[in-house]
Amino acid sequence: MKITHVLIPAAIGTIFFSSSLIANTNNQWVDPFIGTGGDGHTFPGAVVPFGMMQLSPDTDTVMRGVDPQPEIYKRCAGYHYDDHTIVGFSHTHFSGTGHSDLGDLLIMPMIDTVQIEPGSADNPDAGYRSRFSHDQEWASPGYYGVELLDSGIKAELTTSERAGMHQYTFSKGQQAHIMLDLTSAIYNFENKVIWSDIRKINDRTLVAYRATNGWANNRQMYFAIEFSQPIDNYQFINLDDNRYRCMDCLGKEKHSTIENKQVKEAAGKAIKFVASFNNPTKQPIKIKVGLSAVSKSNALENLQTEIPDWNFTAVRDNAAQKWHHYLSKFEAQGSEAQKRQFYTSLYHALQAPSIYQDVNGQYRGVDGEIHQGKDHTHYTLFSLWDTYRALHPLLTYVDPQRVGDMVQSMLDHYQQSYDDMLPIWSFHGHETWTMIGYHAVSVIADAYLKGIRNFNTELALEAVLATANSPIYDATAEYKQFGYVPMDVLPESVSITLEYAYDDFTIARLLEAMGKPNDANVYYQRALSYKNVFDKQTGYMRGRDSKGQWDPEFNPEEAKYMGPFTEGNANQYTFYVPHDVQGLIDLIGGDTKFEQRLDALFDTHLSDEMIKEHEDIAGLIGNYAHGNEPSHHIAYLYNYAGKPWRTQERIRQIMDTLSSDKPDGLAGNDDVGQMSAWYIFSAMGFYPVAPGDLSYAIGAPQLPKISLKLPNKQVFTVEAKNLSNTHQYIQTATLNGKPLTQSFITHQQIMAGGQLTFVMSDKPNKAWGHAPSKRPPSLSTVL
Repeated sequence: MKITHVLIPAAIGTIFFSSSLIANTNNQWVDPFIGTGGDGHTFPGAVVPFGMMQLSPDTDTVMRGVDPQPEIYKRCAGYHYDDHTIVGFSHTHFSGTGHSDLGDLLIMPMIDTVQIEPGSADNPDAGYRSRFSHDQEWASPGYYGVELLDSGIKAELTTSERAGMHQYTFSKGQQAHIMLDLTSAIYNFENKVIWSDIRKINDRTLVAYRATNGWANNRQMYFAIEFSQPIDNYQFINLDDNRYRCMDCLGKEKHSTIENKQVKEAAGKAIKFVASFNNPTKQPIKIKVGLSAVSKSNALENLQTEIPDWNFTAVRDNAAQKWHHYLSKFEAQGSEAQKRQFYTSLYHALQAPSIYQDVNGQYRGVDGEIHQGKDHTHYTLFSLWDTYRALHPLLTYVDPQRVGDMVQSMLDHYQQSYDDMLPIWSFHGHETWTMIGYHAVSVIADAYLKGIRNFNTELALEAVLATANSPIYDATAEYKQFGYVPMDVLPESVSITLEYAYDDFTIARLLEAMGKPNDANVYYQRALSYKNVFDKQTGYMRGRDSKGQWDPEFNPEEAKYMGPFTEGNANQYTFYVPHDVQGLIDLIGGDTKFEQRLDALFDTHLSDEMIKEHEDIAGLIGNYAHGNEPSHHIAYLYNYAGKPWRTQERIRQIMDTLSSDKPDGLAGNDDVGQMSAWYIFSAMGFYPVAPGDLSYAIGAPQLPKISLKLPNKQVFTVEAKNLSNTHQYIQTATLNGKPLTQSFITHQQIMAGGQLTFVMSDKPNKAWGHAPSKRPPSLSTVL
C-alpha cells in the first residue's frame, strides 16, 4: 500500500507497510499534513488513537533566553508547514488548539561537532537546527519521517499509547550525537522550566523529569529513555552554571560496583544531555522513550510494557493497525480529495481526549496527588467549549466505552478539584479556566441520554448540579439572580449567559431522563434566560448591566477583547440559542425575518478592523466565521425557519470555499478535533445543533456514500444519488425505503441502522421540510 504525501511525487513520498492487514485500507487516505499550514495548528508526527504520546517534529520552539517569536500563534502545535528548519522532535503536543504548551523532552540527532544551541531559522548553521524539505518528508497514521538535510540523517518516529520510538539512520559522519533537551518548550515564556533532572542509570538507559510553568502551572512529566546500543561518550550540560560540565568517561563508570554505584546525573532549570556514538553509519541508532506523569519508574514500566524490543517496523505497523481499527468504522466513497479530507478529519478527531494513566493504572490527579484508576481508563485534554458541539457526539458512535471512561475522568476531576467543579478546559491534571460555560454537563447529558452509562450516574448528577450552581465560577450567582450575567460584573457576559442557558437545557434533559421532572422544570426555565439579553429594539443579543441598562457602545459587528462576547460579535452570537431556535425565531419576528438575518450574517462583509483583537475569528463568509466554534451550527438554522434548501446551499458554500486537502485546508485551528468532527457530520449530511436533544438537523450530504459501523453491530449508510457540483439540493429523502419528509433525523433512527437515501437535484425542493411539524425540535415547541 502507498501512503503518499499529497503534495509531493509518489516516488519520493511513498511508505510501504509490511502488514498485509493495512494494505488498501482507509489509512492510505489520511494526510497528517492537512492542517499544519495556515492556522490549523495540527502536527504531522506519530500518534495512536487517544494516545498520551504525541511524537512530532518542532520547526520552532521558544528556547531559554530567546524572546517568543512574533508568529508563535502559528506554531501552537510546534510545527508549521511554512517553516524550513527543524529544531528537534518532542514527545507531547496539542492538536489544533488556539493556545500553546507542552513540547516535552526535545531530541535532536547531529554528527561530528556537538552543538548545544539551536541557531535560528535565518541562520541554522549557528546551531543544531537542520534544514528540511517537504519533498523528503513523510507521514501516515502512527508514523513520521524526514531527511535532515544538513546532517544527512534520516529521522523516523512511531509510537504506542505511552511510549515512542525514534530511528535515526546516518549516511555520513565519524561520530553521532543525540541531544536530549529539557529546556525546550512550545511557547510560553522565559524560565518556563521550574526544575528538571536527568540520570544515567546504565550505558543504554536514562531517566529524567521536568516541571514547567506554562498554560498549566507546575505540570510534571517523567521520562525513561533507552538507546539501542551502548553510549560511547556523554555529556551533562547545565546552562545555569554558564559553563558546560562534561562527565564523559565511560571508563570511570566501569570501575564502579553495584554496591557503590556512581550514577551520573544533573539537575537544574536548564539541563541538556548529549549521548555520542562511534561509527554511526554502521547501523541506525534507535531510541525508545516512555512517558509518565507519576514517576520515573512508571515511565520505565510504560516503555518496557508497550515497546519491549527494538523492531521499529513492528511498532509502526502496530500503530497503523490501531488506526485501521478506527478508520474502518467509516466507509466513504468520493473523489480522492474528498476521501483525504474525510479520513484525515476522522484521524484528527480521534487524537483526544487522550490517555493520562500509566499501564499500572496510576495517574496524577487535578489535586496533584497520585490516584489509582480501577474501573476505567483516565483521560485528559478536555477542550470543552470547542468539543461539546460535535466531537463528543461523534465519539458516542465511534467508541461509547471510551466516552463513558471520559465522563468518569471528568467525575474524577470533580472529586479531586478544590472547587467542586467539572472540568472547563483541562489537561495533564490541571484546570486552565480557559473559555466559558460549563459544557462538561452537555457531554455528560448527551452520553447518558444515548444510553451510555458506564460511569457513576449518581455522582454525575451531583457534579452537574454543583458545577451549574458553583458560588465561585463566572458569575453563576448573578446569572441566577438577574436571569443573565451583567456586563458590569463580568466581561463576555452575553456569551456566558447564552452558553449557560444551553447548558441548563441539557441539565433539564438529564434530570427528566433520571425521573426528576420537578427539578427538570427549574432548569428548563433557566434555559430560557437567553431572552433576557435579547434587545428587541435592535434585534440583537446585547450586553446589559446589573441595573438593566443596555450596552451604550453596542456595535453588532465589533468583537472586542473583554467585551460582551467571547471571540465573536453580536451578529454571530445572536444565533447562539441552539436548544430553542424556534424561540429565537419568534423574538426576531418570524421565519422570513429570521431567514433575512441569516442571509445578512453570511452576506455582509466583516472588516478586519471589527475583529482585530481576536485572531481566532477566521474562515469568514461575511460575518459567519467557520474558523471559530460559535458559528458552527448557524448554517443549519435555516431548517428551523422551514427553509432547509438554504442550509443545503450554505453547507456546500462552506465546504467548497473553506476546506481542502492541502496543508492550509482548515479555515481555523482544529480545536482538538471539533473542526474535523463538524466536517465528518456535515459530509454525512446532518449535524448535532444542540447535543442533548438527540436530534440532528439535516444539511446536505457532500460525498456520494458514507457508511458508519455502529457499536451495536448495525450499519447506518447515507447515500446521495445524483450528487455533483451542480446537484447540491435534496429533492427527496427516504429512510429505509420510506419517505423522510422532516428536515432532521434522531439518534434512535441512526442507531437502528439502515439507509438514509437522498436524491439530489440542481433545483431546490422548497416544500421539503417546510411545514412547522417537519422542522427540528426546539424547547419552545415542546414545553
